[in-house]
Amino acid sequence: MLNTFSDLQITNVKAVYSGNILSSVMPVYIGEHFKHLQFIADFDVYIAHQTFLSLPDVMMIEVDDEGKCFEKVMLIRNHPVLKRLIIILIGTEDNAAYRRRSLELKVNDYYIYPFPTADFVSRIGFLVKFRSVKPNILQLEAEMKDTYRMPVSKRVFDIVASSIALLILSPLFVAVAILIKLESKGSVVYKSKRVGAGYRIFDFYKFRSMRSDADQMVQQLADLNQYANEGNKNGKSAFVKFSNDPRITRVGKILRKTSIDELPQLINVLTGDMSLVGNRPLPLYEAEQLTTNKWSTRFNGPAGLTGLWQISRRGKKDMSESERKELDNYYANHYSIFLDFKIILKTIPALIQKEDV
Repeated sequence: MLNTFSDLQITNVKAVYSGNILSSVMPVYIGEHFKHLQFIADFDVYIAHQTFLSLPDVMMIEVDDEGKCFEKVMLIRNHPVLKRLIIILIGTEDNAAYRRRSLELKVNDYYIYPFPTADFVSRIGFLVKFRSVKPNILQLEAEMKDTYRMPVSKRVFDIVASSIALLILSPLFVAVAILIKLESKGSVVYKSKRVGAGYRIFDFYKFRSMRSDADQMVQQLADLNQYANEGNKNGKSAFVKFSNDPRITRVGKILRKTSIDELPQLINVLTGDMSLVGNRPLPLYEAEQLTTNKWSTRFNGPAGLTGLWQISRRGKKDMSESERKELDNYYANHYSIFLDFKIILKTIPALIQKEDV
């Protein structure tokens, strides 16, 4: 059903707009609580005349050519009262450096004009509502404990298959551990917190294929994120994957190319954190962006070592973020023992494709 104009009005939202692109359009949707500032410098004067109750909910800022808007955003984020203000940036061209800076400053959204005004207004309304009831991962895990239960047949198969695989592959595990230790300092197995079925958080295992400081380099490399740079212009990307990732070691490249780095996840399968087949468990910073709307459906299905995404395009560069989300949701809604066997049979051919996951 199409939204009517009245459905799109958010007259209960107090919003400030700095710039000119949407200055004549937004009052139609927001009404008397809309304030237009021609220049970002006028924001300080505007705020000085506000009381605690009249402070805005949303600040929309047009990105200037010099990027001076980020100075104002930084001041807002460091302000004890204004730091929870919803900030949306609007640009006229996609700029990787600006996106990276927006991520660092925790900007709520970054839109590239032109875009559908109705979608933009709907997003503002959602952000305001979400701020007041924003769930965190731990709350979601508690709420969804009764939502997902792994079928007994799937669990039995996982235990048997993972036990046999771990026994057979144990000599390979030893050889890989030696190679990793010879090349670089650090642990052999990389452990990170991941979010799986029902938003359950667990320790996720992989053979270490990156530098020991890889996690600290994520924000520095934001402009290399293929999901941020390919078609996701209206907001931040939920998924993170870097092109020609400089954090990967020489041994790590081989491990990733052959997917050997994934083998320690058989331990996750054996302990019940994951299944052999399912949606990839996500890092916390990715999962927190999928707690809303239809995209949270993926967490109603099992987390897995392999799945539809891997066999469909093997992480191919032209797979959009939306396509990956759709595949995750499809599996969560349709998974079965027969679909699992089909995916397992297609996984081995997928492993020899050139694209990296």
